[in-house]
Amino acid sequence: MVWRLRAAALALVLAVGAVLGITAHASPIDDLLFPSREVAGIMPTPLGDPFYVPPVGFESRKPGTVLAARPGGTGLTVLPLISTELLIRSTDAKDKPVPVVATLLMPSAPWTGSGPRPLVTLNPAIDSLGHKCAPSYELRMLSSKLWSAQIPLSKGYAVLVPDHQGPRQAYAAGRMAGHAVLDSIRAAVQTPELGLQPDSPTVVTGYSGGAIASGWAAQLAPLYAPEVNLVGAAFGGVPADFEMLLHTMNGRDAASGVFLAATLGLAREYPEMLDLMNDNGWRLARVGKDFCMAAEEFVGIVAPIPVQALTDVAAPTELPFIREILAQNRLGALPPTVPIFMYHGLNEFWVPLAGAENLYADWCRGGTQVDFQVYLGEHFIVSTSGIPGTNAWIDDRFAGKPVTPGCTRFG
Repeated sequence: MVWRLRAAALALVLAVGAVLGITAHASPIDDLLFPSREVAGIMPTPLGDPFYVPPVGFESRKPGTVLAARPGGTGLTVLPLISTELLIRSTDAKDKPVPVVATLLMPSAPWTGSGPRPLVTLNPAIDSLGHKCAPSYELRMLSSKLWSAQIPLSKGYAVLVPDHQGPRQAYAAGRMAGHAVLDSIRAAVQTPELGLQPDSPTVVTGYSGGAIASGWAAQLAPLYAPEVNLVGAAFGGVPADFEMLLHTMNGRDAASGVFLAATLGLAREYPEMLDLMNDNGWRLARVGKDFCMAAEEFVGIVAPIPVQALTDVAAPTELPFIREILAQNRLGALPPTVPIFMYHGLNEFWVPLAGAENLYADWCRGGTQVDFQVYLGEHFIVSTSGIPGTNAWIDDRFAGKPVTPGCTRFG
């Protein structure tokens, strides 16, 4: 059985590499037969834009410091706004300095509400491995993927869109994402020229992969960025426990390609995981290093490869250091001090409802006020049906309306 899985993995690499024309060296055959094990070879291809290169000595700057700024993209929008792309000093999953990028979308019309203009930090589901999949790049390409930003912008709120996977596009690395979100907020509200104030009320929001970033920002904020005026977090479809996905996504149709990408994204922040990969693992990592979600899903449909096919180690998830990495990226251990609105699909088959229920229970035990809504539908249906409730909840937080004490659940 194992050799069949490995043969399928190799066949997929050859097929996808041929279709997409991806080659790493002058001889693609040699590259496939004798894959290099250099970590640099499986990192995302640089965009070749000097804006993304931090200045010398940026490591000594405070987290949240703006390192560079320029006009940013707006995506497809009908609203007049000013877009600013920011390069920001942040911190990775192992507390080392890294640069991250965020785009601030500011309505051109003056804010007429009470207090400072509110800020919605929208964390899209990037769920990808390449730099061209990041929100800042897609906004420049006039993409319509971030259409949900139009709702808060139409209300006069500023919208901040972080590239929350960080400089290595570390999909599924929760601590990296949480740091990137919080430092992006710091940069936006502490730079007066951008039009916000240090006490601007802020809500973080996102769905699926964006819920990872939102949940981690909420639970890291009290220790990592206590000065940020975070008034709530609203997110849905959260993959709270990576270990659960081994049973629901690993080797299962289109989901398997996304799961493999998440595994590689996590390994980019924890390179000790790479020591477990066999030659097929390195081949797939090299071919897929710049994949966006559509390519990942295509891989899963063509050949739903389980992660076990990419290692020669028996029961890799039982190794102590892997269990520690999984534990470090499981939401729930640090209860947020702000209200939470969380929603999930009753009929989920990829991202289990049980993971969201466990997160709800963990945070409630820690004293967090959580409003948990369970909606009919699976992951993609609920990504749309949850939008009205999410935006209404955000409006209430900016209006200063009190939340129901304790924890509540509907559905």
